[in-house]
Amino acid sequence: MAERTCLVVLLAAGEGTRMRSAKPKVLHAVGGRAMVCHAAEATLRAGATRLAVVIGPNATDVAKAVRAVAPDAETFEQYERLGTAHAVLQARAAIAQGADDVMVVFGDTPLLRPETLSRVRIRLADNADVVVLGFETDEPAGYGRLLVKDGQLIAIREERDATDEERQVKFCNAGIMAFRGEHVLDLLDAIGNANAKGEYYLTDAVEVARARGLTVVAEVGEESEFLGVNTRAQLAQCEAVFQDRMRRAALAAGVTLVAPETVTFAHDTVLAADVTVEPHVVFAAGVMVEGGATIRAFSHLEGAVVRAGAIVGPYARLRPGADIGADAHIGNFVEIKAARVETGAKVNHLTYIGDAIIGAKANIGAGTITCNYDGFGKYQTVIGAGAFIGSNSALVAPVSVGAGAIVGAGSVITADVPADALAVTRATQQTVDDAAPRLRAKYKARKDAAKP
Repeated sequence: MAERTCLVVLLAAGEGTRMRSAKPKVLHAVGGRAMVCHAAEATLRAGATRLAVVIGPNATDVAKAVRAVAPDAETFEQYERLGTAHAVLQARAAIAQGADDVMVVFGDTPLLRPETLSRVRIRLADNADVVVLGFETDEPAGYGRLLVKDGQLIAIREERDATDEERQVKFCNAGIMAFRGEHVLDLLDAIGNANAKGEYYLTDAVEVARARGLTVVAEVGEESEFLGVNTRAQLAQCEAVFQDRMRRAALAAGVTLVAPETVTFAHDTVLAADVTVEPHVVFAAGVMVEGGATIRAFSHLEGAVVRAGAIVGPYARLRPGADIGADAHIGNFVEIKAARVETGAKVNHLTYIGDAIIGAKANIGAGTITCNYDGFGKYQTVIGAGAFIGSNSALVAPVSVGAGAIVGAGSVITADVPADALAVTRATQQTVDDAAPRLRAKYKARKDAAKP
C-alpha cells in the first residue's frame, strides 16, 4: 500500500456532555492514552500519509494531543453541528489537495485495528469507489444495517426505516467509510439534508455513489473495534476490551500472568518473554520489563525500566525515571524515582530512593531515605558499588557514599563518605538502671491527675 497516498479525516469534535465532563470526549483515556490518539495511531499504522483532524471550537487541547502522535496533522474547526458529512467537509481544503484514498474515522473509536483499515485500503486499490466498514453481531438492534447483494453494498438502512426482513440482518454499520480520492468531494457535496434533523449524513454517500454507477462495497471488522464512547460506562467497556487484548497479547508473547484479569496495562507497556507478573500489578505509561524479571503483587510501575532477572515488589512503586538493573531486588514498600539501581543491588524494604545512583551489589537497609529536595531544587545521591547503608539512615543530597563504604544504622549523612570508610552519626546512648518503673509511675500519675 506504500505507493498509494492516504488522507484520513479524523472526526474529533465530540463534547463530553453525556460523560458529565468538561474535558472533550476524545481526550478521555483508554490504556492511559487519549482515545483520539489511539485512533490516530491506528490510521498511521495503516499507511495514512496525511491527517486532517476536525475539532470543536477552540479545542486546542485536542489538536495538541493528536500532534503528539502525528506532528504534521492539520486541524479544522467545526462551529456548527450539522451532521457527519458536514463535519468531513470542514476539512475540504485538505481533501482538495488530493489523495488516492480518503478515510473517515471517528476520534472516539480507540479499539480500531490498523489491520482492518488496511483491508479497507486494499478494497479501494482493487477498484472499489466507496468502502463502508461493518461488523457482524447477534444483537443488531439500534444499528443501521448493511444490505449487501452480489458483493455490492446496496444500502445502509437505519433500523427505524428497515422492513421486518431487513431487521433480521446482522451485518451492521460501523460508521467508518473510505473513498477513492477522485470522487469524495463530489459525493459529499451532493448529500442533502432532507431529514428530520436537517443534517447532512455521511451514510447518504452510499446512495449518491450508487446512483452514479460507482462501486460500493462493505468490509467487515470485529464488533469490539467499533465500540464508540458517549458515556462513562462505555468508556469503561472500551477499557475492559483494551485490557483483555493486552493480556492476551502478553500471554501469547511468553509472559506469565499469574492472575491475568487483575493486571492493568498501558498502551505502550512492553514485557519480554519469561517475565512473570503476579496479581494486582499496574503498568502505567512508559514501562519496559526485560526477560526473566519478576513483578510481584500489588506493585505500580510508571515510566520505568526493569532489567533482566530483577525482582520488583510486592507493594513496590517505580516512578518515572526508575531504572532497575539486572538481578537487582526492589522490595515491599519501596519507592524509586529518577534513580538507577545497578546490577545486583538490593533495596528490600521501606525505603525511598529519589534522584540517585545505587551502585552494583550495594545494599540499602530498611527505612533509608535519600533527602533529595530542599523545597526549591532536586539533588542527587550517589552510592558506590558494594556499599552498605544501615537501616533508618537519611542521606542528605547532594552527597556520595564511596564503593565498599558502610553507613551505620540511624545515621544522617550530610558529607561525602570515602570508599571503604565507616560513617556513623548516632548520639551516644545513655542507660539509667531501674528507671523504667519510676518513669511509668510518673506518666500514670500525670494521666490520673488530668481525669475530670
